[in-house]
Amino acid sequence: MNTARIKPFGLDYFWLVLALAGLACCANHASRICALGVVLLYLGFSGWILTRHARQQRTTHLAPAADAIADTTLIAWASQTGFAEQLAQQSAAALSAAGVACYSASLGTLDLSTLSRYRQVLFIVSTTGEGDPPDAAAGFIGKAARQGKADLSHLGYGLLALGDHTYRHFCAFGHELAAWLDRHNAQPLFDLIEVDNGDAGALRHWQQQLSTLAGGAQMADWVPPQYATWTLQQRQLLNAGSAGDPVYLLGLTPAQGALPEWQAGDIVEVGPRHAPDAVTQWLHELNLDGGTPVVVEGATLPLAEALANRNKIAVPDARSAQALIDALPQLAHREYSIASLPSDRQLELLVRQTRYADPAAANGMRLGLGSGWLTEYAAPGASIALRIRPNSAFHTPTDERPLILIGNGTGLAGLRAHLKTRAARGHGRNWLIFGERNAAHDALLINELIAWQGNDVLERLDWVWSRDGSDIRYVQDQVAAAATEMVRWINAGAAIYVCGSLQGMASGVHHALTNIVGTDALAQMSEDGRYRRDVY
Repeated sequence: MNTARIKPFGLDYFWLVLALAGLACCANHASRICALGVVLLYLGFSGWILTRHARQQRTTHLAPAADAIADTTLIAWASQTGFAEQLAQQSAAALSAAGVACYSASLGTLDLSTLSRYRQVLFIVSTTGEGDPPDAAAGFIGKAARQGKADLSHLGYGLLALGDHTYRHFCAFGHELAAWLDRHNAQPLFDLIEVDNGDAGALRHWQQQLSTLAGGAQMADWVPPQYATWTLQQRQLLNAGSAGDPVYLLGLTPAQGALPEWQAGDIVEVGPRHAPDAVTQWLHELNLDGGTPVVVEGATLPLAEALANRNKIAVPDARSAQALIDALPQLAHREYSIASLPSDRQLELLVRQTRYADPAAANGMRLGLGSGWLTEYAAPGASIALRIRPNSAFHTPTDERPLILIGNGTGLAGLRAHLKTRAARGHGRNWLIFGERNAAHDALLINELIAWQGNDVLERLDWVWSRDGSDIRYVQDQVAAAATEMVRWINAGAAIYVCGSLQGMASGVHHALTNIVGTDALAQMSEDGRYRRDVY
């Protein structure tokens, strides 16, 4: 079956086991045992029916009022084994805890007119058999076919596709649903996320997107990454004097062993840590000594060190430092595009400091957990918890087709790795469209890019400065302005890779490309792997 194989052992499974025990007893010829079997059989199947009914009620009876639908996130699932439904419930719980109004329902209970009333929908769908939709999706597919074309241009959607890579049509229904949404002009909030047999890394990436949709809310990882220890070797400020937040180029190497392999497009998951003064304040609030020894995964650490990577939540029944640490989940990972190749002999990242308003902070602002840890609190030589996650959906094309790279800000990280790969392969037909604030202070890695122009790695380089000149211009404006040349490259077989901010840039570029080539053509390019995005 082409779907995720991880299934919860819930209450409904208990009732089924009880019913099977009843059948076994009924098969026994002893009258008393057979009578017991009848009772167990009745209780088992009755309990199973009631549990399934309760589950259905739980996911459908809290539909939002008509005047609240626009402000509610719909989570629509299509499940064959129950895993998609489980993930929908977990996603709804995570968003609700972050203050996001949401409503979870089976895709089969929805129709096109109901879907069109929402502004934001998250789909979690399985693929079964040889690329077929789950049975639960049949109702929606039939109703959508009868209702025909609709304008969903107001709808933003995210899609988690569950499947099994051993089948030829991996995640086929997820891709078909995404293509259907694109044809109806719905706007992707982020690229489709494929999950191969419950892959924990892909699910963490989905959680990262949930956190982004919830305004960066803290969410504990459902399955924490298995980090390795890396060493921060260097940190270089790239935009001194910028009106924007500081951007740093970081270099890291493994604390032990050889540098692992990765490809352009791959992602790192970093385990962040609280600022030292934040841990000190937390210990003061808890009235605990930071030097108290606690055991974490078999190692003895001071309490202050153990708290540094723990989620700050209330634990009312923790009677000791050890009980507190045992009860607190680890901080959720942060994701960054890799800006280098293994041949560079270190893993490089481009990280911009993220700042949030905080009345309790000294200057009324606090740094984000991930960016603050990497760019300020971790000194050179510090240990960094890090894991590399393959991202095959954004790997460099293997052939020498033309490549159009579009991005802004720290999105240059992923695009830089692609240019390094193309240079190493001798593939020189590359076009980079890159945007930032001011040419004087925000020309990130300008010497590298100019050098690539001079040695035939970059055939064309378009800088877009949003704050230089009287008119504000963005990357998407340059894409629209270069429409004729864009069509020429696309007709020559070019692939388009977009990396950078989801809000503004990526959605604007998507709109511009739709105007240039049309909705159906862009959807076909996406299906063919010629339009790929790594946006956040």
